[in-house]
Amino acid sequence: MTRIDAKFAALKAEGKKAFVAYVMAGDPDYDASLELVRGLPGAGVDIIELGLPFTDPMADGPTIQLAGQRALEAGMTLERTLQFVRDFRAGDNTTPIVLMGYYNPIYNRGVDKFLVDAKEAGIDGLIVVDLPPEEDDELCIPAQKAGLNFIRLATPTTDDNRLPKVLQNTSGFVYYVSITGITGAAAAEATDVAPEVARIKAASALPVIVGFGIRTPETSQSIASVADGCVVGSAIVAAQAEGKPVAEVLAFVKSLADGAHRA
Repeated sequence: MTRIDAKFAALKAEGKKAFVAYVMAGDPDYDASLELVRGLPGAGVDIIELGLPFTDPMADGPTIQLAGQRALEAGMTLERTLQFVRDFRAGDNTTPIVLMGYYNPIYNRGVDKFLVDAKEAGIDGLIVVDLPPEEDDELCIPAQKAGLNFIRLATPTTDDNRLPKVLQNTSGFVYYVSITGITGAAAAEATDVAPEVARIKAASALPVIVGFGIRTPETSQSIASVADGCVVGSAIVAAQAEGKPVAEVLAFVKSLADGAHRA
């Protein structure tokens, strides 16, 4: 059982929904980013989704693209991201961490070496947005064998023919993208999301977490109420980008987490 599996089991026992926060590793610099991430569990974050900076993040909107650019300019690499996780784990051995990014840096490092290093650093799961199910032998199946969850995205365009393929080797949770398009674009609506979550849950026993288009505690609550939890990324990254003190960003994160936990 990974930390992710254990977290969902604990939340289910408490009758609570999950709140997942996305931040870009190393944005705006290593130390400030680490200070923020270390504060997330205390702000009510159940699972940390850590962005791996990449030069060509095609699925991301401007907010997260700029965050990745700032991190890269500050010297962030895959190696430093792994060290970042180790530094976090020095003070927190329980909060699950999902590394979210693109395949190129992992491929360049070598899958076998990356999986050994990721597991050793304390990463629990992977979201690699540009590896479809047809490429499961490339990373997904080796990751599962290494003891890491491989989390897949389902979207409004994932029809009933495609869904079983998407779910086939997914573990940890299913990430449902609430809107078509890039991160940080439109607002998520619970009335649109609810039937899609039900459709996924009819096909899988995994928790379903909804992301994209969630910016307020009210939306966090409404989306979490029709799923097993929600993810907020762009709104948190944007608060950072405005130069707000870490304590202020964490207070905003807590308001979002409180919303999800009220659901």
